[in-house]
Amino acid sequence: MIARAIRTVAAAMTVFVTVFISWGATAGNETAGGEKAVAIFAGGCFWCVESDFDGVPGVLETTSGYTGGSLENPTYKSVSAGGTGHREAVRIVYDPKFVSYETLLDVLWRSVDPTDGGGQFCDRGVSYETAIFVTSPEQRRQAEASKQALQDSGILKKPIVTPIEDAGTFYPAEGYHQGYYKENPLRYKLYRYGCGRDARLEALWGDQALRGITKH
Repeated sequence: MIARAIRTVAAAMTVFVTVFISWGATAGNETAGGEKAVAIFAGGCFWCVESDFDGVPGVLETTSGYTGGSLENPTYKSVSAGGTGHREAVRIVYDPKFVSYETLLDVLWRSVDPTDGGGQFCDRGVSYETAIFVTSPEQRRQAEASKQALQDSGILKKPIVTPIEDAGTFYPAEGYHQGYYKENPLRYKLYRYGCGRDARLEALWGDQALRGITKH
């Protein structure tokens, strides 16, 4: 509760010093032009997911947003209040010549607790649940195979509950959420530490925690 309150206060403080940027809604597409491709993952707080995947070689850009629900043009306030069905998620544009979708799935698993069906770390509720939003039959095949392989490995002692869903409309979050870890590093670190994210990952995954992420 304390860590979640820290995040709320940090976001609110940032609003006062940041010009609001209006972003249009975009549908999740597998390709983003040229040799680029797109993955969409929900892994709890999108500040943290964005930070983690920006540290993966071959990732070109990340965008925090909302997806998976029924409300059009959702806001942080409406999603965090509950009832919209949306999750905080990140749209990841990557170069498949340098990093594969399978590798991104591997990074996702080891940067979240996929056995937790009620949220992530200190953040509870639907908006913080994990999910993989696939944009093609091939992505679904790879995601299902990756999930099954992880379950069969026995690395984690509980069932993998992260759902695999078809990607729908992805709504970019408000401007002050984009690159939050870079724009507000002290507040971000305070939130991440207070939420116990890295401590839980280390306890869950051991030396595999955050595998594939080269920097924060």
